Amino acid sequence: MNIIVLMLDSLRPDHLGCYGNYWIKTPNIDGFAEEAIIFERAYAEGLPTLPVRTALFTGRYTLPYRGWQHLEPNDTTLAEILWDRGYRTAMISDTYHMHKPGMGYGRGFDTVIWIRGQEADPYVIDDSIKINLEEWHKINYTPSESLKGSIYRGVEAFTQYLRNRSWWRSEEDHFIAQVVKTAFRWLEEQVDRGFDDKLLLWVDSFDPHEPWDPPEEYYKLYGPPEYDGKPIIFPCKGFVEEYTELELQHVRAQYAGEVTLVDRWVGWFLDRVKDLGLWENSVIVILSDHGEPLGEHGIVRKVQPWPYEELSRIALMIRHPDYPGGRRIDNLVETVDILPTILDFLDIDLERVSPWSVKPDIQGLSLKPLIEGEAE
Repeated sequence: MNIIVLMLDSLRPDHLGCYGNYWIKTPNIDGFAEEAIIFERAYAEGLPTLPVRTALFTGRYTLPYRGWQHLEPNDTTLAEILWDRGYRTAMISDTYHMHKPGMGYGRGFDTVIWIRGQEADPYVIDDSIKINLEEWHKINYTPSESLKGSIYRGVEAFTQYLRNRSWWRSEEDHFIAQVVKTAFRWLEEQVDRGFDDKLLLWVDSFDPHEPWDPPEEYYKLYGPPEYDGKPIIFPCKGFVEEYTELELQHVRAQYAGEVTLVDRWVGWFLDRVKDLGLWENSVIVILSDHGEPLGEHGIVRKVQPWPYEELSRIALMIRHPDYPGGRRIDNLVETVDILPTILDFLDIDLERVSPWSVKPDIQGLSLKPLIEGEAE
């Protein structure tokens, strides 16, 4: 059995048709959900990006023990557990926070490929690339008073992002497309070499995280026709009162367009998995790490550590070829439960470890008994 995980950063479940949304086009993820088990009340136990990955990779709680930091030397990760049992493992990601020096999130994977350039990633360092900030709304680079001093919000961060994507010419240059095409090439290489079983592929897409920068045709699906201001793709004003109502509608449309863009390329990737003959011997997990406030409770973006529903609730769908799809589970589940669930699906007994391995100390609970109706 193979394990394929698609992490879609900052994807709000209530922006997917399969979770009840009626106005955003997500036909591919919705189609996947029809074959998957949908968890209605899945939550991140700690926030944001790196604590969530720690919980997912280790099955251990981060809150309140650790926050935004590297993996600890004594952590045992999913990739390490499966590597020790003969799996070929890969992580393909543009989530540059995991790639920062000393973070260690690539540990245990045979192959790690970083797609560079997301957000404020110091990737394209070329002063000859001229950026005209006059083409963009000031909200992209003028932070709220409470956010001044943050290295991720302001002129420096926004200018860096614009340099990073200055070479784009088509939709296929967008980060989500780069990530899933690279992931497909890794799978294709394994199959061509005769390996179509015991594969772990972790696809970690930073999209639909901001900057919300979809191709124009995706934005036009949702954009208010009466908005005539400059584009806002990287809003760094944290509170509703700092926006006009039309600006808020514009920002929400940019995010919705990004969600539809992500859905299009997730569908492309899932079709390639089928083409490779891996569909019926793979457990496929689609999830997000957290959501994104878009004006609810007076907040825009996750600029305040207030874990309201729109921020802390995540999308979680698991497709297992042996379980019928379309079932919805209302029980409360958390990010720490993903690792033990995967191990349970693979019948991996953690009491049986090789002499040179460390037995992992997992705190999450397997969701398999819940799926099978054997536990509440």
